[in-house]
Amino acid sequence: MAVSLYQIAIDCHDAAALARFWSRVLDWQILYEDPEEIVIGAGPSALPGIVFLTVPETKTVKNRLHIDLTPDDQAAEVERIIALGARRAEVGQGDDATWVVLADPEGNEFCVLRPKKTLLD
Repeated sequence: MAVSLYQIAIDCHDAAALARFWSRVLDWQILYEDPEEIVIGAGPSALPGIVFLTVPETKTVKNRLHIDLTPDDQAAEVERIIALGARRAEVGQGDDATWVVLADPEGNEFCVLRPKKTLLD
C-alpha cells in the first residue's frame, strides 16, 4: 500500500492571517478558503500543502512538530521572514546552533537551516 504526505494541518486563531504569512514565506498561493480553513500550496497538484484550521484554543507549549526551511542564504532569509512578521524564538538551541529558530505570528516555532541539498546534509 502506497501513502504520500498530503498536507500539514496547523491549528490557529486567525487562519487568514497565518495562511497569508506562510504563503509569503514559501511563495505559495492560497488554494482554498472558507471561514474555518484555508489551504495553501505551491499549486493545486503540488503535494504536500498546508491547511490552517481555526480553533478556540491558544498555543501553550513548544511545538512537538515544526517546519524546517532551507534557504540559499540563511541570514538573508531570516531577515526577510522577520520582516514578514516572524520573531526570533529561544527553545534551548544554544549559541553554537547552525539553525535559527523563529516563531510565526501565532507563536509556532520553525527553523531556518543552513543551505542543504539532500535530506542527509
